[in-house]
Amino acid sequence: MTERTRDTPDANDNEERTDGYVPLRSYGAIGDGRTVALVARDGRIDWLPIPSMDSPPVFASILDAEHGGHIALRPTGDASVEREYLPGTNVLVTTWTTESGSCTVTDAMVTGVAGRLPWAEIGRCVQGVSGTVEMEWAVVPGTLLNTAEPRRIDTANGTVIGIDGVTIGIVQHGFEPVHDDGPRFSGRFTTNEGSKSILTIVGTENEPIFMPEPERTLDAVDRTIENWSTWSETFSYDGPWADAVQRSALALKLLIYSPTGAIAAAPTTSLPEDRTGGKNWDYRFAWVRDLSYTVHALTRFGLREETHAAVSWVMRTIAEHDETMPIFYDLNGAKTDGVEERDVPGWNGIGPVTIGNRAGDQLQLGVWGDVFEILRQYVKAGNVLDRQTAGVLERLADDACHRWPEQDSGMWELQEAQHYVSSKIGCWQALDAAVELHDAGMIDGPRDKWIENRELIEQWVAEHGWDEERGYYVMYPGSDALDTSILLHAMSSFDRGPRMASTIRAIEAQLQRGPLVYRYSGMDQEESPFVACSFWLAAAMACTGRVDDARTLMDEMVAQANDVGLFSEMLSAEDGAFMGNIPQGLSHLALIQAALTIEEVAAES
Repeated sequence: MTERTRDTPDANDNEERTDGYVPLRSYGAIGDGRTVALVARDGRIDWLPIPSMDSPPVFASILDAEHGGHIALRPTGDASVEREYLPGTNVLVTTWTTESGSCTVTDAMVTGVAGRLPWAEIGRCVQGVSGTVEMEWAVVPGTLLNTAEPRRIDTANGTVIGIDGVTIGIVQHGFEPVHDDGPRFSGRFTTNEGSKSILTIVGTENEPIFMPEPERTLDAVDRTIENWSTWSETFSYDGPWADAVQRSALALKLLIYSPTGAIAAAPTTSLPEDRTGGKNWDYRFAWVRDLSYTVHALTRFGLREETHAAVSWVMRTIAEHDETMPIFYDLNGAKTDGVEERDVPGWNGIGPVTIGNRAGDQLQLGVWGDVFEILRQYVKAGNVLDRQTAGVLERLADDACHRWPEQDSGMWELQEAQHYVSSKIGCWQALDAAVELHDAGMIDGPRDKWIENRELIEQWVAEHGWDEERGYYVMYPGSDALDTSILLHAMSSFDRGPRMASTIRAIEAQLQRGPLVYRYSGMDQEESPFVACSFWLAAAMACTGRVDDARTLMDEMVAQANDVGLFSEMLSAEDGAFMGNIPQGLSHLALIQAALTIEEVAAES
């Protein structure tokens, strides 16, 4: 396959598949509020869990090219490709051009008249634009990461595919003739000017499967486009980098798990953070930290339903567990049960492939600040807290007073417990918000105690967190390491003065590579730069008076997105290649945070 070249940070965008894999930068995402599919530039869907993001993936060739499963759709010969999301939607349109003609493929996870469908359904609509194009397609179910074997089930109402408890149905119009090989289906067809061909994939788990009429898929896709457009109309932001901000908000919308209101950190697992492997994590969980940032962004954009659902979910979940502060839960609000490894190769053979996350039982003091910031923003938007939520917050504020002097694992979920400076400031942020909520009449509790401990944390950070000789905030006392999570507390207003400004300059000197930034000292030997850190740096620059520098860095980073505006977790310092899970919520949240912060600071100056 040949493709039109374009100016991107990663020349690997235009490579053919190598051993069945494409660069991670190649993927666009579509979703329905419960699950997410990844579509490569060559037209293959390489990732789709059914029915939910955290379900075993029926199509997972992104992690196992040979046996993972995929849904292919592309021209048979050489073709150039261009693609884009329809404005204001998560519906992906790919335009293929060959020597004989051109056609478009519109990919959507379709929604119903009343919103999300009870089943998963992908519509792939092929429309002829000019001339003729010979297309090939295939539906190849996978092995649920080497845990089950797909089988063909012939019924009076059509043939379906069974994989453990998942049932997959395939209906098509204009894709004839169909060739089948057990549970695998494929074929070729030719487009003509004005022709319409439709492939619909439906899936359920442990329930009957609805087989839609294929001709109605076009109507379903049109309805889905209208639903996305209606949602985007409520989106209010016309400041700098508006296109990137709106695309980031749409990416975040894909990560909201509508059955509960939880927000996944990413819809994928085990995409490596570096080409050497080892750091391959499952991010299909709801981190309290990410939810905090999301609520801030969605509130700012006037999006009410998602904000309320997320706030209600996190406070209800904390109340139900009635224990110390959580780091994350699964998407249904349950605690996690450890980690399992799957015997599959991983993307480009870089393992391991993991299910679950080990950090669930860590102490991370910064989460106190995250939870309180969620509710502070919710109240600032004009809302009122119920008595159960108020009681939970009062208890958590008291917990912050008692626990802030302890060691923890820090924001980065480190195995070595230390007195991480950013964690202490997270508790400061929690107590600062608690006092504000108390003064607003939203919560009761020992206000004077909260103020006293807030001041004690300020004194501790001044004495132990600041290194006068080096001129920056250290990661923890006695260390010379820098930690970019300190940048968040320029935005939290803990420090926007000379000490923060000096720390920013040290981060630029030691952790920055072009526009990219590593998480903390030493990470250049272990992993790729972290996308969110660059946006945090831009925001912190603005908070300390360097608005022009912040804008320059924002321009450079926005340009690092892939062709449809998505970001992964990390970017290679060598060639800008995407690394880590995609789309990464924290990357898009940080972009939004930075854009809003720069706009607000500029307006005040």
